[in-house]
Amino acid sequence: MSVSRRALLISFVPVVLCFREAAAADGPTTVIQRFCDALIALMKEAKGLSFDQRYQRLAPAIEAAYNLPLMSQLSVGAEWAQLQPAQQRHLIEAFSRYTVAIYANRFDSYNGQRFDVDPATATNPNGVIVQTKLTRADGTKLALNYLMRQSGGSGPWQAIDVYMSGTISELATRRADFVSVLQRSGVDGLLQLLEARTSDLRRDKP
Repeated sequence: MSVSRRALLISFVPVVLCFREAAAADGPTTVIQRFCDALIALMKEAKGLSFDQRYQRLAPAIEAAYNLPLMSQLSVGAEWAQLQPAQQRHLIEAFSRYTVAIYANRFDSYNGQRFDVDPATATNPNGVIVQTKLTRADGTKLALNYLMRQSGGSGPWQAIDVYMSGTISELATRRADFVSVLQRSGVDGLLQLLEARTSDLRRDKP
């Protein structure tokens, strides 16, 4: 039986707070290393877990590693300022569920994969880059570079974008998609898109 959204939220809120407290004084590399460790730990147990259980396990780590409210805003772009506070809140919630669902869908098995996090960061006009490599079961490597920013200038370091293959901005890809839907169908259309995609991810790997 599928776990309700409210039940999922209630269950992982205390864990989110623990993750955030642990990350509050950590540098950007430590934040990403902790996130990668959480992914590997989940993958090793994923075979015996349902989608909702994987979602529940991953949500605290993702909430701590990513600045999801800011990513929601950046994904919408200039249109964000025109939205009502309630609309912004609903988009943040839907975007966050969609993001966690992507990870719950993708990280559903373990075959010896590993993450290697470069201890040295690279400078970027919008923050710093933490460079990582995912080594797949067949030995091939995928660069996953995280753009990190410190919240409020003194808060915890969190990712605001991830570059697939080292250079392809996931945020830019989402923005191109979301903005076209927002302009065509408004906020309700974008919310429906996010909820539909989240449901599709759950159905794909229950």
